[in-house]
Amino acid sequence: MTRLIASLAIAAVLFSLGLNAADAPATFKVSEFTFKRPAKWQWVETASPMRKAQLAVPDEQEKKDPAEVVFFHFGPSNGGGVQANVERWYGQFEGPREKIGAKSEEAKIGQTKVTFVRAAGTYMSGMPGGARMPKTDYALRGAIIESTEGDVFVKMTGPEALVKSAEDDFRKMIESALK
Repeated sequence: MTRLIASLAIAAVLFSLGLNAADAPATFKVSEFTFKRPAKWQWVETASPMRKAQLAVPDEQEKKDPAEVVFFHFGPSNGGGVQANVERWYGQFEGPREKIGAKSEEAKIGQTKVTFVRAAGTYMSGMPGGARMPKTDYALRGAIIESTEGDVFVKMTGPEALVKSAEDDFRKMIESALK
């Protein structure tokens, strides 16, 4: 019964976005990479030219907000480079690195270098230079995929428990584009 209610809630969200499950792409391209969308994750239309794709990770218990997964690609200018973006992502949380469990790791998937990023704590939501809204018990999982066509930045933020539960699917999605 709970799964039926969750499925109906997901269908309602997709309907409200003008999409149904058949319309949501199973795969999508950002730069030269084709990603496979995890089946339970929802496609979100975006009007922002900075966001090349966006997904929502629903909370199946429907107790908290969904997590947001956003894909950015700025072309050969690289959007500031890997380390600058890692630091910027950490800076979106209150407190020093030790407090937010800041961690990054480099990996090679196929022939592609990827930097995976993680942090958790009070996330300061909002646009840089604009009003910020603190969201406690939030987490970030990120991946920066290096490419000669310009790096692709993938950032998942949301309630900490939800982000942690979606971490394996996040990594599989990244790997799906690189094999």
